[in-house]
Amino acid sequence: MDSFTTDTFTTAWAAVTGWLFETLVQPAFYALGLMDWAEDAYDWLDFGLYGLLTIAVVYLVCRPLEAWRPVEPVADRRAVRTDMVYTFLARLGVLPLVAFVLLASLQSRWEGWLTEAGLLPPTLEELFPPLRAAPLLAFLVYVVVLDFGEYWRHRAQHGFRWWWALHAIHHAQRQMTFWTDDRNHILDDVLAALWFGGIALLIGVPPGQFPFILLVLRLAESMSHANVRLSYGRLGERLIVSPRFHRLHHGVLSAGATGKNYAVLLPVWDWIFGTADWNRRAYPRTGAPGMDETMATGGWLRQQWAGFRRVALALAGRD
Repeated sequence: MDSFTTDTFTTAWAAVTGWLFETLVQPAFYALGLMDWAEDAYDWLDFGLYGLLTIAVVYLVCRPLEAWRPVEPVADRRAVRTDMVYTFLARLGVLPLVAFVLLASLQSRWEGWLTEAGLLPPTLEELFPPLRAAPLLAFLVYVVVLDFGEYWRHRAQHGFRWWWALHAIHHAQRQMTFWTDDRNHILDDVLAALWFGGIALLIGVPPGQFPFILLVLRLAESMSHANVRLSYGRLGERLIVSPRFHRLHHGVLSAGATGKNYAVLLPVWDWIFGTADWNRRAYPRTGAPGMDETMATGGWLRQQWAGFRRVALALAGRD
């Protein structure tokens, strides 16, 4: 991602956010006597607008594909509407961005302590100086490294009983669509955001590139959950995670640590670590076995409570 693109986007984004804040938010806060919160309100407006942008991009890409060639008709629209609630709550909060900002505020203190101790780890651009002169190459490298981290985070979600107790909500959906991507327990989302934001800071992702990286991976995840009969071909399936490849993961291959197809964007990780299933003809029904009805069809609050209960039982060794 070259500096001209990021600078242009950043300038335009700041202008739109500033106009909305000055026109709508600031007058309302002034009238309510809440100007002490104005700076925080500006930050959340920024986060919220970015969330709306990601939802719009995903919808414009994925919805026409689902209408064109669906794997199955949508039989339970109430369950899909619940997934939409998850999406708007998750992306208007934009947890990864929030985690990135919060961790960044701690990073300066942490780096100061490490510098005094002579232990400051180098960023990728310090390890490979040519990346500084090639922003697009650096962007691609950051995407690959973060995707590698997401692969192992996903495996951990299935490998640890307590984490699977939370992540099972994601796999309980029997009517998978592109909205299903954000169907996660809130604790699962917090852990994922801290994981992703922490790796991004560790490798030195520039703040200007972070939203673009997040958008690429969000679009890839939503696309992989789409209810569309779409394969990328023998070669393409091995380069990018397709809806077919990930649908296998949400079928019978989702069970615990023995699952397959964990990759978010690049299936090469599944190939390297022996967790890939390349069955190009299979479009199985989704929904992990053993899920209770609340986790499959209940509303957002009931599913969140079920997740809290499941993780408590798992930590107590009773599940």
